[in-house]
Amino acid sequence: MTTQPPETSSKQTRVHDHDHVQVTTTTTKSVLPNFLLSVRLKYVKLGYHYLISNAMYILLVALLMVAFAHLSTLTVEDLARLWDQLKFNFVSVTVCSGLIVFLTTVYFTTRPRKVYLVNFSCYKPEDERMCTREIFMHRSKLTGSFSDENLAFQQKILERSGLGQNTYMPEAVMRVPPNPCMAEARKEAEMVMFGAIDELLEKTGVKPKDIGILVVNCSLFNPTPSLSSMVVNHYKLRGNIVSYNLGGMGCSAGLISIDLAKQLLQVHPNSYALVVSMENITLNWYFGNDRSMLLSNCLFRLGGAAILLSNRSCDRRRSKYQLMHTVRTHKGSDDRAYNCVFQKEDDTKRIGVALSKDLMAVAGEALKANITTLGPIVLPMSEQLLFFATLVARKVFKMKKIKPYIPDFKLAFEHFCIHAGGRAVLDEMEKNLELSDWHMEPSRMTLNRFGNTSSSSLWYELAYSEAKGRVRKGDRMWQIAFGSGFKCNSAVWRVLKTVNPAKEKNPWIDEIHLFPVEVPKVAAIKTT
Repeated sequence: MTTQPPETSSKQTRVHDHDHVQVTTTTTKSVLPNFLLSVRLKYVKLGYHYLISNAMYILLVALLMVAFAHLSTLTVEDLARLWDQLKFNFVSVTVCSGLIVFLTTVYFTTRPRKVYLVNFSCYKPEDERMCTREIFMHRSKLTGSFSDENLAFQQKILERSGLGQNTYMPEAVMRVPPNPCMAEARKEAEMVMFGAIDELLEKTGVKPKDIGILVVNCSLFNPTPSLSSMVVNHYKLRGNIVSYNLGGMGCSAGLISIDLAKQLLQVHPNSYALVVSMENITLNWYFGNDRSMLLSNCLFRLGGAAILLSNRSCDRRRSKYQLMHTVRTHKGSDDRAYNCVFQKEDDTKRIGVALSKDLMAVAGEALKANITTLGPIVLPMSEQLLFFATLVARKVFKMKKIKPYIPDFKLAFEHFCIHAGGRAVLDEMEKNLELSDWHMEPSRMTLNRFGNTSSSSLWYELAYSEAKGRVRKGDRMWQIAFGSGFKCNSAVWRVLKTVNPAKEKNPWIDEIHLFPVEVPKVAAIKTT
């Protein structure tokens, strides 16, 4: 996640947050690499491996459809003659019947269980937690922790960030003086998690005791007992619940949680899985003057989401979405990727997250690998053939004069939820994937209204599309996010029913008529 950095003099300025960094000088600007112009065959091979892994199920379904189509053409006389022939051939009847039973059993026992998204909720803080850009700068100045130069630096970042005037901050950080302590951090976590879960349980009518799987992710706040234990205790969840608490995995942890819940639902039949995604700001506000650690202060805001998944076939009718694919890419084996997002102490022993100048390049490589793997799974056959043909021509036959074919992902998806990490990354994603303003609107408006809420931002974006009445039955949606480590993760969903905004309750509903808004390149902050 990154934002457009301010203009600087001869000094190099490092702009960053938990997932992306952008390094600028007076003469050069680093942007996200054009990842679609260069792909590696191993990631294409991995994508086709995912596709071929399900080939048996596809072939079995095709054979059954052909068989039923043929049987539907038979008349009563044809069936009578067939019976006369078979009743004198006991061996053939037995073998055929056994084969049919065997294949049917194999299919139903080995096919992946379908995973449905019953509903989700996004936490909307109370109005008292609202933080305008002017309030942010005023409170930052009152802390006395930042030099005048770094206050000016933060102001330039905030003016170019794409954040609006109605984002939210935790009470402990906005106090004068601030009060970042464990008690306040727990208070923030409980407020966000319980607020989102309460609304979700109200929407779905599911009782806490019915939940069999719990996955909570929060990157930088990991107390003991864990956040997942906090949820178990508050809602008195059952004693045999399968619970996980994911930490340190950055802004892509929300999709990692979805993938983990999907894997667990494959081995726990007739179960509900509750996924909670959030970040905690109270204990992770940086009070130092290392510019490589200041961007997170400007971008990160209060928020969280709760998602209820199910593998129960009876829940399909009332569920909103079906999870079709998850693709995870991890570049941690590369030292440069591993070290580009690193939590450490600065020279004054204040803890912050430092981001290296390599982060944008690392993000581009991770994204390139992820979408190259995803392409064979989701793209129409026409796009796959064109892409694969040009790839083979360039990589195998060394025909460099042939321009690389850039697949049109708009043919695979109607909706795009791109993690609202910062304006610059959204700009580059729009450019490289050739997306329209309409496709980018949910991400840009989420960044403007709620800021960077880390792993939960994808769900605010989906809620925006629902509130706008854009989500129709049969639509396909792509969620994609980046995280420290370095990771890039995708989830693909299919819409099971048209979402009626009039019947929805989400953080956008009361104000959706005000959006979209124009987001200026520079939103000047009024100083007194």
